[in-house]
Amino acid sequence: MSRLIKPFRRFEHWCNIIALLVGLSCFSISSYGEHHSAEGVKTQLRNINASWRYLEDNISTIEELRSMPSASPWQAVDLPHTWNATDTVDAVPGYRRSTSWYERSIRPDEINANGRTILYFEGANYETQVFVNDVFVGEHIGGYLGFRFDITQYVNSGDNNVLTVRVSNRYNPNLIPSQKSDFFLFGGITRDVWLEHVPMTYIQRIAVSTPSVSAEKASTHAQLTIISNMKLDNARIELLLKDTNDNVVATSTQTISLASGQNVIEASLPEIASPQLWSPDSPVLYHLHANVGINDDDIHRDSTHYGYRWFEMRPHKGFFLNGERLLIRGTHRHEEHAGYGAALPNEQHRIDMQMIKEMGANFVRLGHYPQDPEVYKAADELGLLIWDELPWCRGGKGGDEWERNTEHALQAMINQNYNHPSIIFWSLGNEMYWEEDFEGGGREEVINPYLSKLNDMTKALDPYRLTTLRKYYPGWDIVDAFSPSIWAGWYGGSYNQYEEALKKAMKDYPAFLHMEYGGSSHVGRHTESPVSSEGLRGAQVSVEEAVNQAVVRSVAKDSDWNESYIVDLFDWHLNVSENLEDFAGNAQWAFKDFGTPLRPENPLPYMNQKGLVDREGKKKDAYYVFASYWSKTPFCWIESDTWTHRNGPAQGRDITVYCNTEHAELFLDGESLGKKTKQAGVIPAGGLVWKVPFKNGSNRVEVIGFNGNEAVTQDNRDITYLVGKHGKYHHIQLTAKLIAGNRYLIEAQALDKDNNRVLSYQERVKFFNIGDEGKLLENYGTPYKSSTIEMGSGYAAIEFIAGDKPSIIEFRTQNIKGVYVNVPAANMNATTHLKALH
Repeated sequence: MSRLIKPFRRFEHWCNIIALLVGLSCFSISSYGEHHSAEGVKTQLRNINASWRYLEDNISTIEELRSMPSASPWQAVDLPHTWNATDTVDAVPGYRRSTSWYERSIRPDEINANGRTILYFEGANYETQVFVNDVFVGEHIGGYLGFRFDITQYVNSGDNNVLTVRVSNRYNPNLIPSQKSDFFLFGGITRDVWLEHVPMTYIQRIAVSTPSVSAEKASTHAQLTIISNMKLDNARIELLLKDTNDNVVATSTQTISLASGQNVIEASLPEIASPQLWSPDSPVLYHLHANVGINDDDIHRDSTHYGYRWFEMRPHKGFFLNGERLLIRGTHRHEEHAGYGAALPNEQHRIDMQMIKEMGANFVRLGHYPQDPEVYKAADELGLLIWDELPWCRGGKGGDEWERNTEHALQAMINQNYNHPSIIFWSLGNEMYWEEDFEGGGREEVINPYLSKLNDMTKALDPYRLTTLRKYYPGWDIVDAFSPSIWAGWYGGSYNQYEEALKKAMKDYPAFLHMEYGGSSHVGRHTESPVSSEGLRGAQVSVEEAVNQAVVRSVAKDSDWNESYIVDLFDWHLNVSENLEDFAGNAQWAFKDFGTPLRPENPLPYMNQKGLVDREGKKKDAYYVFASYWSKTPFCWIESDTWTHRNGPAQGRDITVYCNTEHAELFLDGESLGKKTKQAGVIPAGGLVWKVPFKNGSNRVEVIGFNGNEAVTQDNRDITYLVGKHGKYHHIQLTAKLIAGNRYLIEAQALDKDNNRVLSYQERVKFFNIGDEGKLLENYGTPYKSSTIEMGSGYAAIEFIAGDKPSIIEFRTQNIKGVYVNVPAANMNATTHLKALH
């Protein structure tokens, strides 16, 4: 049995004697209190997200900062933090691309007085300089990845220390991603910050490889990076492997000499028999514990988790995990959220990944950069395959400085995320040749040699994973797997060409996955007659155009982005991909709406609206289509919870219900309209479509989902139906509805002269709080927290927090000069609905 699990003995006396001889400092194991355990001295982590000061000022030097008046406008903030949380999607063009300063005191109890104090940033965007007590410690160039500084020599153990950080997201073409990418480059300390307490000799990194894995046995190799403050002969390196039930399954011990400074130690564990394999359905994690010691005294212990699995792309046969074909069912994720920008708390990262898993997905492409450590942790634990991507997105290739920054980012991405079993693909870039930042930097003869270099670097750092690339056709054969661009039915062609486009790509590229498909949807916008599977009338609809997007007319440019069309498009795409033999799989773009500087005129300004959920995580119609194919939790969903007003003939309209149950029964005002069986391969919704004879006025529709004869789920809708057609727009009705506490929903409806909702009214509208009281919830980039938005089917709304005095909210469009509603004070007895003032 390894000494790792024996009781520890103090070696302070021995260490102090050595220290006297060589003139180096030592540490006391006992100083760690509760961290002094029978399993070794563990790293002590202290989160320091709280109690920062923030200065939004483009000051260049620490000296200039200190010369400012003491009354300078510092603000109290907690981390994670970005100064672009709201200005990316506000009404003012552009967003802040500059420098800011952060500062925090480090208390004496936050310093490791007997060892090393390591400052660890999980991420800061994009150029960061760190000072302790006004002394420059170091800098990190590039965003999205973690970095550390040993600040032991800069801190005073008996006093408060001042930690100062300068961060910039300025325009810098030598950094990836390109400034021309279709997402915002948020500035700030956007992730957690920690102080790590470690001994003077400590394990800096454990990298675990599994060179050979099968159902019968698995091999394990570990590479330990150990930092030592002195030369140590006869150092003991111990490894102990535990399974998911905390059983010890393998151990290893070796004795080596450590040099002063960095040491890289290779170690192998005995093969384990019948390993529990990691997969989306069974995300089993093993835990490797490492210990370094001298004789019977233990110095430092660290651990990591990983999983056993093997995978491959078989030429023209798809993706295989653990020897079995696995259809990749995926989506994409950008790292941002309404109100937070890119500075999300860990809880929100976890919620996003959990929602993706609950939808039934087994794969997430992280677009277009490495994401928060919590994302990979969640993927490992939930069972989500990951495509991790180098942020080489657009801009072409730069010069020497650009190359250094890019290669550093690649190495850091792989080193930081190496142990995660969820990661299957290292992507080397996306659309890299578009929108050159450097003259000639997008040419094939410039990019291909460098892409080959990056691929070789990746294989040297990690020979066990697959390299990938999206939409750079000249380099498709440099990497292990490739995704062309296919947006059938959105940017080009029609969605009924999706299968043909996939078959062509499967023939052209032996290891083919399809990343990015779908389209934009504006919440609440519906139509009884969406664009058909044949595409826009008069548009060119060749398969080549569906692939290459070389079209004059497209649904993206020439439709109103209604949810009814997107539901049909996804239903078609999923039916194809679920039934196409030898197809590796695909990933929809993207899970959540996200901000972009390139789309100021979208129905939601500055928002990419291709999400299955809005920027706040509320499910859009399309989410339920995916869940009906993939989710294992029984549900039925009537299309749609925002389709509350409909017009049509006296015989009624079709209602489509998306279920993952075997059967469903629909009811109108309590009377059954019949029970139907879901049919595989039938579009839409597996045939769960009923002609509903709505009456004029209010109607109640309910559905019950059955597995066998057992009712397992239900859903319902209240629908206002107008027999015939609404008239022309006549006026806006503006109301304030109390929804919770002092929170109101300000609702605008476009009505005809008979007060029927005008479903064709889609004007861009603006909401204003014209008093000093209360607060409009705006600049969130969501359907109900945006002061500028296009109406959907004659409706728009915004949330408002009432103040201590009554408020007035104004509604305007280009042609409507003002409609008003009173909102009572927070301490008044508010009525549910208030009539508009005209």
